[in-house]
Amino acid sequence: MAEYTDYRDIDQEQLQRDIEDIKKVIKIEKKDFDHLLKLERWGRASTIVGSLIIALVVIIGSGNFDGIVLEQFDFWLFGLGGAFLVSVGNLSRWANITHPILHGAYDKVPNIPFRYTKKGFASGSRRFIDWLDWIKPDAWAYEHNIMHHYHLGEMDDPDNVEKDVKWIHDMKVPIFVKYLVVYAFAIIWKIAYYGPNTLRILENKQRMARGEEPTLKYEVSPFTKNGKELWKSYLLPYGLFQFVFLPLLFLPFGLSSVLSAFVFLVIAEIMTNLHSFLVIVPNHSAEDIYQFSTPHKTQGEYYLRQIMGSVNYNTGSDFIDFMHGFLNYQIEHHLFPNMPLSFYQEMQPLVKEVCKKHNIEYRQESVFKRMRMTLELMVGKTKVLRIDGV
Repeated sequence: MAEYTDYRDIDQEQLQRDIEDIKKVIKIEKKDFDHLLKLERWGRASTIVGSLIIALVVIIGSGNFDGIVLEQFDFWLFGLGGAFLVSVGNLSRWANITHPILHGAYDKVPNIPFRYTKKGFASGSRRFIDWLDWIKPDAWAYEHNIMHHYHLGEMDDPDNVEKDVKWIHDMKVPIFVKYLVVYAFAIIWKIAYYGPNTLRILENKQRMARGEEPTLKYEVSPFTKNGKELWKSYLLPYGLFQFVFLPLLFLPFGLSSVLSAFVFLVIAEIMTNLHSFLVIVPNHSAEDIYQFSTPHKTQGEYYLRQIMGSVNYNTGSDFIDFMHGFLNYQIEHHLFPNMPLSFYQEMQPLVKEVCKKHNIEYRQESVFKRMRMTLELMVGKTKVLRIDGV
């Protein structure tokens, strides 16, 4: 069991001043946007190279090239390598590009192109260009930017892991079965969790605006109102493009080529799910992470909770941060969610100094260690730290 620390004696007003002083030190400039464009190029290159590798493997494997034979081992080795690169590109579009832009992180960059602003990115038909995924951009922006960030660690936090996996805790099965359930969930978690959950939360916002009661249930049947919306606007656009249209491009090389392309794209999707699960879920879930029974009352308390309720992973070069989707700066991100990614690299030493000054623990460990701790929480071996107010 993690050691409980009472942070009620923290000078929250001074903490607020110290945190907000960091903003004054670093200015948002064109170099921050250039940094984003570099990450975007890396993600696109990963997608393009991975797709080309899969295409070559599938076409050569079809036997349509005389004299060129691809052994079974090489077929799978290169195919899986291509799938991995495609998955890295998928994650990058979400974590390195969509995530900060939908927070408005680059809106203040001078002369920023509209398509890189919060209002312009993935809006309308640009969804199919900027971020075609199982998740609808405006639904995810509300679920994440508003409900998660401003209710971190509360019961109203839609990404409260311990609350969301209570059904696993309640299973009357051996512990190893619970681990298997978590692993299976991680393979499909974007389509099984984020798609329907973001729709439900956005719909609840609209329900409450109309004076209606919110719903706590997913609706996945296409014969219900929300289920129809889920399939039409969330699941089918990406599913049909990625797993029907793209494999059918290989039809001239035979049905076996279509099947091979489909298999590698499914593997790439599984890799994306596992990668995103690894870098996203442990950010706020483990036995040493705090949860809160009441909403925050002041801005200083809000800042304190972002530190108490978050953990960083190892940081370093742009490549390391890119592979983490810059989610390895989770403390900095939750303190300043609308700042460019490059800002987190510069501000991290300053945030550490503020935490040291106020004797607040700054958690930073390997993503793999944090994943192990999260798995223990998800199967019910450990529990989070709860506090009534700070």
